[in-house]
Amino acid sequence: VQLVESGGGSVQAGGSLKLSCVLSGSTFGSYNIAWFRQAPGEERSFVAALRWNDGNAYYADSVKGRFTITRDKDKRTAYLQMRDLKPEDTARYSCAAELFHDNPPLDGRDYWWWGQGTQVTVSS
Repeated sequence: VQLVESGGGSVQAGGSLKLSCVLSGSTFGSYNIAWFRQAPGEERSFVAALRWNDGNAYYADSVKGRFTITRDKDKRTAYLQMRDLKPEDTARYSCAAELFHDNPPLDGRDYWWWGQGTQVTVSS
């Protein structure tokens, strides 16, 4: 399984970005996909996750109401729409996938497949 992110960039505070994560490789049905982020000098943290089959979404408190995770089954693509971005959202964002839990784990160690990441920089 391969994951490829895109859509990162630099924006001013209050701006928006939409990240994409394309899944390719072996076909599998029920999986969970998540977005994590990591800023320099900080640990990786959970941002949002989605259960692919029914689209149930989960969010970190820090992004609730500002970020939305969705997926397009036909395009095998997950999205992270980010609005009202803040400087503290600056980080490298990575998508991840796993098959072994009914609900998306919040711990990145439970994910087996990762993309290379895309940088998001928010200036004040």
